[in-house]
Amino acid sequence: MPDVTSSVKEANQLVTHLFRHEAGRMASTLTRLFGFERLNLAEDIVQDTMLQALYSWPFQGVPDDPRAWLYRVARNKALDVVRRENVFRQISQGIGYQQQEASEDMVSQFFLDDEITDSQLRMLFALCHPAISPESQVAMCLKILGGLSVHEIAGAFLTNDETITKRLYRAKEKIRQDAIRLEVPTGQELPLRLKSVLKSIYLLFNEGYNSTHPNQLIRRDLCEEAMRLGLLLSETPVTQTPAVYALLALMCFQVARFDARTDETGAIVLLADQDRSRWNQELIQKGRMCLNRSAEGDVLSEYHLEAGIAMLHCVAPTYETTNWSAILSCYDLLVAQKPSPVVALHRVVAVSYVEGPMAGLRDISNVQGLESNQYYHAILGDLYERSGQPIPARQAYQQARQLTPSLAEQQLLDQKLSRV
Repeated sequence: MPDVTSSVKEANQLVTHLFRHEAGRMASTLTRLFGFERLNLAEDIVQDTMLQALYSWPFQGVPDDPRAWLYRVARNKALDVVRRENVFRQISQGIGYQQQEASEDMVSQFFLDDEITDSQLRMLFALCHPAISPESQVAMCLKILGGLSVHEIAGAFLTNDETITKRLYRAKEKIRQDAIRLEVPTGQELPLRLKSVLKSIYLLFNEGYNSTHPNQLIRRDLCEEAMRLGLLLSETPVTQTPAVYALLALMCFQVARFDARTDETGAIVLLADQDRSRWNQELIQKGRMCLNRSAEGDVLSEYHLEAGIAMLHCVAPTYETTNWSAILSCYDLLVAQKPSPVVALHRVVAVSYVEGPMAGLRDISNVQGLESNQYYHAILGDLYERSGQPIPARQAYQQARQLTPSLAEQQLLDQKLSRV
């Protein structure tokens, strides 16, 4: 029995990992095959494929090539649908096949590596169609391409599950009603659509970097998926824009510090205490190359500024030598370009290291809308502690601890509380 239990657990972990990495590709390929208006059918086939893996792998063994197994099963399920619903004629006309006996070859064409990549690029842009509201665009990208749950998406938007469920439903209805096509836009429409695409990738990465999951501080799989989508855009001629390279640079700088963000027990290691020899210098160099590439245009996007801030942290030999003045200048520009309570809160930290913690307390009093945010109260506690005010520091840390669902963050806040 223990062996069976272990096999089931290992299979579940592998399927979960593959779902994060492959569900978006599979859904995109199947949607391109059946049509965007049948997105639900594509999602159902993906779910059925993953369930079949969960049921069979623990007892029949994990296949030598799990990814190939998933695509083969999904392809066969798609063929079953084609045969059962007798929709081959409509599908074949779209790609030039005339004989029904060619249906298997026709479906298989969609599952070639180049076609899978093309399908995902089409899906990425189709989900960001202007007919769909901006909030729903991002929610759909996170759900279909990122494999996030409704609850995870709600965390990324700082809202509730019901709101996200409604957004997803309205978006799918809009796709059906407006007969939105699965294609990459051209001309003047491309830059506007690309802006929404980049926002979706950014939020997907953020959910991995600062996970809302109570037991996972970092969701590496989500960050990897976001980086993969960013690379896809950077390798596609029509989307090789400065903002794409800036976002890719930002992700490289952040991922470079992953190994140093936690210790061997999984506890949080703050930036000031991180062992910088554990930072991935290859990724930092890759980030600098992407940031240099992003400077070729005349656009200064929010991703340029955030990447610049991340780079300044990465190139500082020690925490004490961090160029906080340059970081504050970047935040001043970022607040003007992307005014939000979260950006304003991060700017407060920079202010506190340039002008002192009392200046930080002065500015944090002007930040509104984060009363239920654990990071707001944690930063407030830090400012009080650094300014020699232990009682309000303790109160702020306690409030932050009550608000965070993360066990690792609770442990860190307990450490802070023990010293004030």
